[in-house]
Amino acid sequence: MKQAPNDAELLALLTDLESDRVERKQSFAGKAPETVREAVCAFANDLAGHGAPSVVFIGAKDDGTPMEGFAVTDELLRSLADIKTDGNIVPPPTLLVEKRRLAGADYAVITVWPCDTPPVRYKGRIHVRWGPRRGLATAQDERILNERRRHRDRPFDVQPVSGATLEEIDRLRFEQEYLPSLVARDVLLANDRTLEQKLAATKLIVAETEPVPTVLGLLVCGRAPSNWIGGAYTQFLRIAGQDLTDPVTDEEVIHGTVADQIRRLEEKLEAHNRRRIVFVASERETIVEAYALDGLRQLVRNAYLHRSYEATHAPVRVYWFDDRIEIHNPGGPFGSVTVENFGQPGVTDYRNPNLAEALRALGFVQRFGAGIAIARKHFGSRLRFEVQPGVVAAIIAGEEP
Repeated sequence: MKQAPNDAELLALLTDLESDRVERKQSFAGKAPETVREAVCAFANDLAGHGAPSVVFIGAKDDGTPMEGFAVTDELLRSLADIKTDGNIVPPPTLLVEKRRLAGADYAVITVWPCDTPPVRYKGRIHVRWGPRRGLATAQDERILNERRRHRDRPFDVQPVSGATLEEIDRLRFEQEYLPSLVARDVLLANDRTLEQKLAATKLIVAETEPVPTVLGLLVCGRAPSNWIGGAYTQFLRIAGQDLTDPVTDEEVIHGTVADQIRRLEEKLEAHNRRRIVFVASERETIVEAYALDGLRQLVRNAYLHRSYEATHAPVRVYWFDDRIEIHNPGGPFGSVTVENFGQPGVTDYRNPNLAEALRALGFVQRFGAGIAIARKHFGSRLRFEVQPGVVAAIIAGEEP
């Protein structure tokens, strides 16, 4: 059994009315057996990504004070233990039921650990908790839980794309652009492998004997990736104003491989960027950009690298307003990255580890985990992030050149 919270930790949870890791019930009667199971299901799903155990207290009022006359009996503890084994919550949650005495009062305590293989369902429904809200999971919540499970399994970027065939891979691009970026020239010249063997070795198809393109294969060398991966494209808008309802002066939907999208989007950003010449001395001048292009490149490439391509038709969206640039990518924090530690130095994880390697080979990534730090070096306090479970937005405030 995993380590249960000590008395001090339990008491802190019991009295913290703001915590989303605690549920309090006055008794285990009436509707309580149903709502307690819903709470256990939600805590096991750990949608907020705390990675820490949550607790249900039986015998506590809403403010954490004890119910008068409440007794923790063996029968009550057995009923609570049945929550794990009655088959209504699947997969069965990891939980501990015990009697604990806190601040002079007895409580029945259910400690619930996050599930390693979410989503967890109670009677076929996925219950989640985010902040003070507890309810049924939305499609977005379910995608996040599925993705969290796959974080421990085979990455999504090397999963096969059902229905796609080898014809969807651009052989010329693979052999003349991608393969030379991965393999030294002398090795290529001495290599007598078949096309299928080369594609399998680079994870662009499942296997030599199963030539089905992977997500990586279509994103890197596909003829039309967005035909198979719904959100694999980019939307760019230049807006004359500060609101989405203002007139659009330039618009483009960018398709193609990830490399094609990055190159074209960076061309658009460069074309719209304003520059001015500053004389620092009578014989010397320097060019100042409204938005440092190197900083923009880091944020753009991060968006493609870290976005989710699974169960979403949302593209990477870049909106250039008169007073700011917004870069939105579908897919919130992943793995060891949470809403709380997002952007902190040294905290990084990859939902698309094989795509990350591909972008490094193609020259779009020089150092892993350095993109945000480089962007902050260029933009300073002008750069801020809005981080939600299903989307991350990088927002760069404008500055007169």
